[in-house]
Amino acid sequence: MSNFFLMPVSFLYKLGVLLRHRLFDWGILKQEKFDIPVVCIGNITVGGTGKTPMAEMVIAYMAQRHHVALISRGYGRRTKGYIEVTPESHYREVGDEPLQIKRKFPDTVVVVCEKRAEGIRRLRQEHPEVDLVVMDDGFQHRYVEPKVNIVMIDATRPVQHDRMLPAGNLRDLPEQLHRAHYFIVTKCPENMAPIDRRILRKVLVQVAYQRVYFTRFESFRPRPLFPEFVDEELNYGQQVIAMSGIGNPGPFVEGLRNNYKVIEDVRFDDHHVYRVKDMKLVANLLAKHPKAAIIMTEKDAVKMSHPEKIPAEVRKRMYFLPINISFIDDSETDFLQKLECDVREN
Repeated sequence: MSNFFLMPVSFLYKLGVLLRHRLFDWGILKQEKFDIPVVCIGNITVGGTGKTPMAEMVIAYMAQRHHVALISRGYGRRTKGYIEVTPESHYREVGDEPLQIKRKFPDTVVVVCEKRAEGIRRLRQEHPEVDLVVMDDGFQHRYVEPKVNIVMIDATRPVQHDRMLPAGNLRDLPEQLHRAHYFIVTKCPENMAPIDRRILRKVLVQVAYQRVYFTRFESFRPRPLFPEFVDEELNYGQQVIAMSGIGNPGPFVEGLRNNYKVIEDVRFDDHHVYRVKDMKLVANLLAKHPKAAIIMTEKDAVKMSHPEKIPAEVRKRMYFLPINISFIDDSETDFLQKLECDVREN
């Protein structure tokens, strides 16, 4: 459908979002403030901006000084209400991203609850030792008043040129960026010009205390999904099939092209639920390309927890690509130390 027909829908969506914010601003809808700091990691666009790698970075750093918990809506799960995530949880019960974080940080309390304020109240009751909550994807939620708002911005999708859903990618109003404390600009090009950074700073910063950091995703060597079935290492330059079920797979695929020969690019919707037919598709592609391996995202790998449902020949050739956020100009330490100061501030 062309943008011409979508614009009226976008206008109505924008009015609805604007009204909701006004109800919070006027105090008709109430925000809840907690007696421990809440660090919210969010964005104003649909699609992957790197919230999960950022949450992992914040947890890894803050866990050295705090008893950290993460709360998420658990997008894509088929359950409702408050659930505490365990490493053995199924992604259909708790969501793929919370499960990924729990498996990486087994000592961190991870809970899912679509009503974040209610979830934090129960979390405080059941885990009184927790003294810092990281709230995933809660910038628009507003029923919780965070101590710190970290907003992720995709450098490849400038907010100043975007439109509201469904004509564009914006799910919240750019005017709301005044509530952010930190902007983390992700997916920056290697040769990002200083003038491009200045333009973004001018667009984003609305209040004097706001800080902007420029980052890119850093990939590691692909890891076998089922190491017990793999008997050879994946070499650079090898034929690979890219498989992804994330919001913005473009950078993932382009990153693979830098090191491998991508012969197939299989894309599913964000938070895709993998079924037997998908594994048959993969098996057929591997039969067509006998020298190729499958490389998927880390979020997709979480969903492949039942090897018995995956053909043996497919298991041997499945890899996932771990990523983290790399700060440009070695500014990671500056960001984390300033965040710690904000968290400790009364």
